[in-house]
Amino acid sequence: MILSGKARLAGVIGWPVSHSRSPRLHGFWLDHLGIDGAYLPLAVTPANLEAVVRALPKMGFRGCNLTVPHKEAALALVDELEPLAARIGAVNTLVVRDDGSLLGRNTDAFGFLENLRRGCPAWTPAAGPAVVIGAGGAARAVVAALIEAGLAEIRLVNRGRDRAEQLAADLGGPVTVVDWADRSVALADAALLVNTTTLGMTGQSNLDLDLAALPPTALVNDIVYVPLETDLLARARMRGNPVVDGLGMLLWQAAPGFEAWFGVRPEVTAVLRDFVLAG
Repeated sequence: MILSGKARLAGVIGWPVSHSRSPRLHGFWLDHLGIDGAYLPLAVTPANLEAVVRALPKMGFRGCNLTVPHKEAALALVDELEPLAARIGAVNTLVVRDDGSLLGRNTDAFGFLENLRRGCPAWTPAAGPAVVIGAGGAARAVVAALIEAGLAEIRLVNRGRDRAEQLAADLGGPVTVVDWADRSVALADAALLVNTTTLGMTGQSNLDLDLAALPPTALVNDIVYVPLETDLLARARMRGNPVVDGLGMLLWQAAPGFEAWFGVRPEVTAVLRDFVLAG
C-alpha cells in the first residue's frame, strides 16, 4: 500500500480496539480497489471520545466506525443523526461531510438484514414470527431492522425482562416480550430465530435454548462469528434448519461506510470472507 498526501482517511474508534477485524476488512477493500487511502484502528478511552471525534474533520478524516463502548455516547456528538440511528439509539458510522459537520448513521440494521437475505434467499419478512434473544445494543439494531422490514410479530426474550420491556417501548412496533422461562415455548411456529447475545462466543457459555418446538423450516441466525459456527447453529443445522452465521453482518454493515468515505461501493465476496476469517 502506497499513500500519497491526498490519501483518504477513516478508521474505527473503540476501547479496546485491538480485537476489531474492521481494519483487515477495509484494508482488503482498499488494496483490492487500488484506493489511495487508509483505515486505522484508533484506541480511544471514553474520556477522550469527544475530543477525538471533534478532531476528525481537522485531521482530514472522512469518517470512522464506532465500536464498544462508544456507540451510544456518539449520539450526542454529531451534528445530524439519521432517523434509524436515533431509533436504535446507537451510532456505528460517522461521516465527515464537506463542510466539516458530522453525520451519525447506524448500518448494523442494514448489515443484519442483508446477511439474512444473502445467506438464505428463501427467507422473507412475510414468512412468519421472529424470536430475538437478547435486549442489548445488537438486539436494538436487529429488532429495528425487522420492524423496518415489515415483520408482523417479533417475540423478544431476555434474561432480564425489564430491559426487554424498555427496548420494546423505545422501538414500538409488533414486539411482544416473553419471559426467559418461556423462551423455548416461544419458538413454536416461528420462522426466524436470532441470537443477539454473546452466549456461544468463544470463552462464553452456550445459549441454553431447547429447539424442539422450532419448526424445521425456520431460519436460525447467530450474530456471533467467533466461532463461525456456534453451538446454536450447529444444533440447528443438525436438525435440518437453514442457518446463517454472524460474519456476514459484520461484512455488510461495513459497505455503506466504506462507500461514504472512499467513494466506491465495495463487494462482499467469498474471498473477502475467507480473508477476514484468516485474520
